Amino acid sequence: MRSIGRFLFWDYPRASWQYDVMVGLILMFIFLMPRDVFRDQPKAAAVVMLRGGFWIEPQVLAGVPDNQLLSKASAVVNARYKTRTTISSVEPVYDEAEQEIKGYMAFTKP
Repeated sequence: MRSIGRFLFWDYPRASWQYDVMVGLILMFIFLMPRDVFRDQPKAAAVVMLRGGFWIEPQVLAGVPDNQLLSKASAVVNARYKTRTTISSVEPVYDEAEQEIKGYMAFTKP
């Protein structure tokens, strides 16, 4: 029971073989554990530059009134790409079957 308590409370002197084994176990856990175990997946960018405009994820513009969509979309795009782009129109993209918003297409002035 004492050895389990020492292991849990990290009660071994530095540079002892027990300390080295515990550090090795921690490093193996960090580097060998697959991402799927913790559902840790890379997240796509919320704003993506496309040919002819920008794709903006729906959560970025969620709750923004229609009359403020242009200014908010311009602010989001300019913050993401550090530019001074002027958005001329923002169009919601709907899912055909469920009629829910999948994202927004923001078009720039030519």
